[in-house]
Amino acid sequence: MTETPTHCPYCALQCGMTLGGTPVQVTPREDVPANRGGLCQKGWTAAEMLTVPDRITGPLMRARRGAPLEPCGWDEALDRIAAETARLQDAHGRDAIAVFGGGGLTNEKAYQLGKFARVALRTSQIDYNGRFCMSSAAAATNRAFGMDRGLPGPITDLGVADAILLVGGNVAETMPPFMRHLTDMQGRGGALIVVDPRRTATARQADLHLQPTPGTDLALANGLLHLALTEGLVDEAYIAERTNGFAAVRTVVNGYWPDRVERITGVPVPHMREAVRLLARGRRSLILTARGAEQHARGTDMVTALINLALALGLPGREGSGYGCLTGQGNGQGGREHGQKADQLPGYRKIDDPAARAHMAWVWGVDADSIPGPGRSAYELLSALGTETGPKALLLFGSNPVVSAPRATAVEERLDALDLLVAADFVLSETASRADVVLPTAQWAEESGTMTNLEGRVLRRREAVRRPDGVWTDLEIIAALADRLDAPGKWSTDPAEVFDELRAASAGGLADYSGITYERIERDGGVFWPCPGEDHPGTPRPFLDRFAHPDGRARFTPVEHVGAAEDVDDDYPVYLTTGRVLAQYQSGAQTRRVRPLVEAAPEPFVELHPDLAERLGIEDGDDVRVASRRGTATVRARLTDAIRHDTVFIPFHWAGGGRANLLTNPALDPMSRMPEFKVCAVRLEPAARVNGVAQ
Repeated sequence: MTETPTHCPYCALQCGMTLGGTPVQVTPREDVPANRGGLCQKGWTAAEMLTVPDRITGPLMRARRGAPLEPCGWDEALDRIAAETARLQDAHGRDAIAVFGGGGLTNEKAYQLGKFARVALRTSQIDYNGRFCMSSAAAATNRAFGMDRGLPGPITDLGVADAILLVGGNVAETMPPFMRHLTDMQGRGGALIVVDPRRTATARQADLHLQPTPGTDLALANGLLHLALTEGLVDEAYIAERTNGFAAVRTVVNGYWPDRVERITGVPVPHMREAVRLLARGRRSLILTARGAEQHARGTDMVTALINLALALGLPGREGSGYGCLTGQGNGQGGREHGQKADQLPGYRKIDDPAARAHMAWVWGVDADSIPGPGRSAYELLSALGTETGPKALLLFGSNPVVSAPRATAVEERLDALDLLVAADFVLSETASRADVVLPTAQWAEESGTMTNLEGRVLRRREAVRRPDGVWTDLEIIAALADRLDAPGKWSTDPAEVFDELRAASAGGLADYSGITYERIERDGGVFWPCPGEDHPGTPRPFLDRFAHPDGRARFTPVEHVGAAEDVDDDYPVYLTTGRVLAQYQSGAQTRRVRPLVEAAPEPFVELHPDLAERLGIEDGDDVRVASRRGTATVRARLTDAIRHDTVFIPFHWAGGGRANLLTNPALDPMSRMPEFKVCAVRLEPAARVNGVAQ
């Protein structure tokens, strides 16, 4: 096997690696700025996924609900899907069929899937699991800057910053090579400030750790801005020259005096003062958010409050400074730019914009009126499945909502109520195992395409190994179904041809890829969007001259703290927050099949403070029953003083009775439609054991 340069299949850092040898070996690449020769444990073991023993290598199908999955031929599986699709749409309308995608799909597959929904199926019912990732940050940045793009500049800007405020992110575990840039900054004398209810591995490296009550980040941000005003740290000239709306924000934050904010958040006033001074003292400062600030029923407003702070300090639009969001999934950025979201068309166009619809109609060769309008967001779509007014069938690509969606038991019920569930996957995930038809798909190293990392840099993922006989790519599956449904237009199975169509589709949009080619990506090591022409250099720092609003100015938006959608009470007296651990990834469908990762993190757990454990009669290693108003999970206790006394933490990577998302609250942000994964009310008690099994 020749050596093939490519990128890691996991997070949005998209670390560079080379695959080669027999068996396949992973070697980190030094020429990719994101990781500079480093990999985490998941990256080092990524090749083991290619040979997992339960790999699916042929289609599977049930004769009827309740019957076992049996091997079948591709024609038989695809013919059944097409026939059932036609029958259900004839009986119930176009929206009887839904599509659910994933933030790990390449740009080509995400684009083609969105096109398939709108052109072949003509359904409005499409969304993707990226709605659960950074949709609140996207909504907030669109509101503030007129455009959403992860980091405000190349990741190497972090290493030369003077101060970074990281809110709700544990990058030491979720994307370890990212820490090199923070360490570089600290080595130059820069300050790292971390906001997290837990003293995580990242917080332990911070110069200052703010440990708020879950769900109070908005109050903290408003309090920090109040202090910046009272201490004369805001940049009045920048505010006047480059922004609108500050007067209303000034009025609101006047109500967030330090003592009040300390009572709401639990963060001491001296720590707040120090954080503001560290941010304001330097020429280059950044505010970064991750899921801890975003996965709330008011997540858009939480991020907006932090953007208000960044704008008041004059950070966005200055080289090396600004606000940024740490994208989680491998293609969480590109995956939402090109048509998987219910309300968007390729190029980050709004689906209800007549000009956007006309452009896409021209690219696709269809009538603009045939393109459906906005559909349901991810959780709303999952909740509607199989209901009287909801979709009767779901086509699922690259997602495992039985583990990843909130209120998971209800999601299982809705999937089981469908007339038809189709899953395209390489293993029988917890969701695929419930499907009526399972289509085996190629893995990350078995196909080519592009990914857009957290910097907004478009990268090449290259085919390095031959896929097993009987396995198809997602592009081949989509093309075959489009053919059976007599869909108009061209449905290429060649990623390069699909990317060329994507370029035309995105031209003139906010996320303009029209000037990006495979050849340029190869030559330059990636290209930053927007890139509106092949002679355009790309845009590593998009807001240096102007913001993306028509007047070129950023917008302040006043926001108020209202607390979590579900607060603690006598029945459920403890806050639950969820998150990730180093050795696992997302729903665990991939990492729970890799032996070294399973050995490193074999099971879920609940992290709680020793004082809370003592009050509840729980000892380290005990089985604990954690209950919310939605369900109960049983996990092992892990005692640590690194978490607040009133808060417990459960990682969400596991299936079965230890699923964190059996407990989480599906309350949705009104703008982003993000569920409130990061805080809900629970109670804990020791779990009895019957015949050695926790009950």
